[in-house]
Formats: sequence, structure tokens, C-alpha cells
Amino acid sequence: MMKIFLLLLLFSSIINCQDWASKSGGFLRMGISARSIAMGGGFTAELDKSFATFHNPAWAAFLVQRHIGTSYTNLSLDRRIAANSFAMSLPPTAGIGVAWVFAGVNNIQGRYSTGMKSSKMQTGENALMITFAQRIRPWLSIGANFKLLKYDLPMTDSDQISGSGIGFDIGLLIKTGKYNTFGLTIQDVNSRYQWDTNEVYAQGGPYKENFPILYRVGSRFFNKGLAIVGDLGIITNGSTFSGVIPRLGVEYGFLDQYFFRGGYGNDRFAFGAGYEYRLFKQKDSRIDYAFSMDWVAQTAHTVSYAFSF
Repeated sequence: MMKIFLLLLLFSSIINCQDWASKSGGFLRMGISARSIAMGGGFTAELDKSFATFHNPAWAAFLVQRHIGTSYTNLSLDRRIAANSFAMSLPPTAGIGVAWVFAGVNNIQGRYSTGMKSSKMQTGENALMITFAQRIRPWLSIGANFKLLKYDLPMTDSDQISGSGIGFDIGLLIKTGKYNTFGLTIQDVNSRYQWDTNEVYAQGGPYKENFPILYRVGSRFFNKGLAIVGDLGIITNGSTFSGVIPRLGVEYGFLDQYFFRGGYGNDRFAFGAGYEYRLFKQKDSRIDYAFSMDWVAQTAHTVSYAFSF
């Protein structure tokens, strides 16, 4: 009975992922860092040093070091995602962060009305994220991401149309024990693009594209070098329920320096590895790699670097 339930849940998640992946803001739901992607992305309750506040902004209140991270993902069909992040504690009980995420497609062949080729163009989506978190109890914190959003679409060689907007993420984190953590997030509250197409279409005007809202609950367990992370997400389109997305991943640390990972989430299977080393101080640097593939054999390679000081 349990196997049947799990198979139905997996099949449902595949169908739902294919549907909601086409909604606005998809670049913020694909995963950012190599470590998180390799472990399925279920980091609602896990700290990602490469991108400390992306999965749950409440993590900023528990930071004890400054974290700098950068990541680059090369996808098929000339797509790419890049991200940079900085987060730190704000004594005695708070934390802050700032991050930038970019996604785009290049080598888009432009053509004139006659069908002849013009120059090549590219699209670009950007999100600037500002984070603040507060620790309410030694084991409990809340936080929020404030996001400035912009989407540029080329129209001709020299002209483009842009959509912009703002959005929020809300997170809660509970340290339930030495090896366990529980997290809850609401992603993309009020997130949207607003377009003004008056200059393009005769009957254009303001047009809004709302992002789907995600409610995620997750947990993390760690013991003797083995980390297990996972979360369950509920997708809504406004007030309409759209589906459920499970994510699960594992990581094993060898000699507390070499890490091997695997997971499933966001309609992708993934695996990867990481290496933690000394740059200036003990274990202050980490480089990670992830390979992921979805159900239609679209592949991606992600490389991330994290530095803590």
C-alpha cells in the first residue's frame, strides 16, 4: 500500500511540475546552488552556505559567520542561471543578507519581416533579494526576503519590452535538536511581473503575470556524516490548489572534507560532489558540482563556490 501511495505521489508531482514550471518566475524555482540541486532542492530546513537565505530567509538569524556564495548553471537550449549571495549575522539575535539571481537565454536568432536574419538577441530575468531575520527564541527564528523583479524581452535589435514587480518570501525555522531542524516557508507572496505593452500593440496596456505561491514544510536530519533533507510543497495559483511537490536528498561526508550527494526534486534527478578546504582558515571554502536531468532528458551542470569568514 505504501509503495502504491509513493508511486502515485511521484507521478502526481511529475504532472504538476510540468504544469507549474511554465508559470512566471520559474527561474526562482529551479534551484540555485550545486549542493541544493544535487540533493533535490529540499532545503527548507537546511543551510546552504552558497546561498544562505534563498531556501529559508529565517536561516540568517542563526548564522555565526559571514557567507559569500556564487553559482552558475549551464542548461540545454542556451539557457543559463547565475547567482551571487552575501549573508551575515546582525548581533545579538538578527541576520541580514543580499543576493542577485539572473536567468537568461542567449543566441536567439532575430529576423526581419522579410525573413532574413538579423542580429542575435537574448532574454534576461533578474531578482534582487534583501533579507532580514530575527531570532525570537534560542531555537526559533522568522525571516523574510524582499524581492525586486525584472524581465527583459527583446523585440528588435535595439528595442525591448520589460516587466517588473516586487515579491516576498516568509520563513520560519525551528532547531528541534542537535541533529534535527524543521522549516516552513511561503514563497513568492505577491510576486508578479507588470507589463506595459502600449508601445508595442495598438490595444496594449498594463498586464500582470502573477507567480504561483508555494507553501513548503521540511526537515533535516544529520548523524555521523550522513545528512538527509526533504520538504513537501503545496502549489497554489492564487486561491486555487495546483498540486504537491515532494523533494528529497541525501549527502554523505567522507573524512569531513569530501561529500557525495543525490536526490530528486523539481521534476529532476540529480547527483553531485563537493570538496571543503582551507583557503585562509580551516574549512572556510567549499566548491560543489551537480548534474541534473529531467524527464525529457534536458540536462544541466551547476558549479558553486562558498566562502565563510
